[in-house]
Amino acid sequence: MNWGPWLRLWSEEWVRSADPQDLVPEVVRDKWLGFEPADEAAVVAAEDRLGVRLPPSYREFLLTTDGWRNAGMFVWRLRDTSNLGWLRDIEPFWAGDWEGLEGEPEPDDDNKFTRGLMISLEADAGVLFLDPGDVDEAGEWAAYSLFTWRAEAPSRFASFTALMQDLYAEFHQMLKPPGTTRDSWDAKVEQARLDALAGDVDGAGAVLAQAEEFGRIRATVLRAQLELVLGNDYQAGMLFSRLLRPGFMPEGFLTDPLFTDELLPWLFVEQERSPGYRSSILQSALIGDRPEIREAIDAGQIRRDHTEPNYGNPEFDMLVKRALGEHADDPEALWHAVIEAMPRWRPRTVDHIAPVALLVSPVLAAIWTRDRGRELLSIPI
Repeated sequence: MNWGPWLRLWSEEWVRSADPQDLVPEVVRDKWLGFEPADEAAVVAAEDRLGVRLPPSYREFLLTTDGWRNAGMFVWRLRDTSNLGWLRDIEPFWAGDWEGLEGEPEPDDDNKFTRGLMISLEADAGVLFLDPGDVDEAGEWAAYSLFTWRAEAPSRFASFTALMQDLYAEFHQMLKPPGTTRDSWDAKVEQARLDALAGDVDGAGAVLAQAEEFGRIRATVLRAQLELVLGNDYQAGMLFSRLLRPGFMPEGFLTDPLFTDELLPWLFVEQERSPGYRSSILQSALIGDRPEIREAIDAGQIRRDHTEPNYGNPEFDMLVKRALGEHADDPEALWHAVIEAMPRWRPRTVDHIAPVALLVSPVLAAIWTRDRGRELLSIPI
């Protein structure tokens, strides 16, 4: 990892996007969240004090900056060579019952908490640490983040570098700073859209998932469609819930044909299928003062009550309806007819990459499988 240029970019983006109250004068002046680099002697002294040689990526980090401010959104300061120490000595209470959340517990006298090297100095009810008992072939130690308010087991990363990359993505997800990183991910999202339409479902999905980590909302709009057609209803539902959340919803989303003609009809079906003890996605979206959601739902319900189902562009819609009329009692023939029709399908909007409307048909939904969804998405458009 070439730390210098990347950390400089991170610093510049932070200065451009953070609340002025969160900015230290010298950070603004120097556009640098770090400090002076540690020299080799300081790193060796820390290693001698700790009795271990530090992992390569973390060692190089310290030789680039001896400490760091604002690692992500919830860690305000990383430790430096003068105050590195073992978690068991500095904050032993972290062990607690967290091991029980991860299945098979580790021995009390030798687990990641008792042997972990604490690298965070100031954080929001959380801690970052490295595990010298979990080392890869390159000598990198596994890294962990743990925050009590998440009520989750510690998040494991392959190395200190991977942890820092995750914290950087978290910063982008929450503050969405302008600049080359954001522009690069937007370009990758657009390429993933084209790849999905060309039939590369897995490649596109992987890129979109990464882009979501960097706060690219368009990636969520696109990936929700793929997950739904692939039969991953739970994952798709989580993504739809996120898209309907205040502060996250894309501008103009509720009046876009992608929502009104594709996604909302499926959300009505999801609501009808939801058991009484669990709120549907639409019911959850209405919690609080959300008149814009209520207006969109009411308009969608009127369309649903007074118009026939529409499966897409006229040519595709006609072929699907013909297939449903001729093969409703023959699942294999019906599916074959839908696959034959797919080359005629066209997106309704620039963010439409999957024929979600097909899932609104109870006949098609009854024969839908993950393999069939993958087959359908693999057809180049």
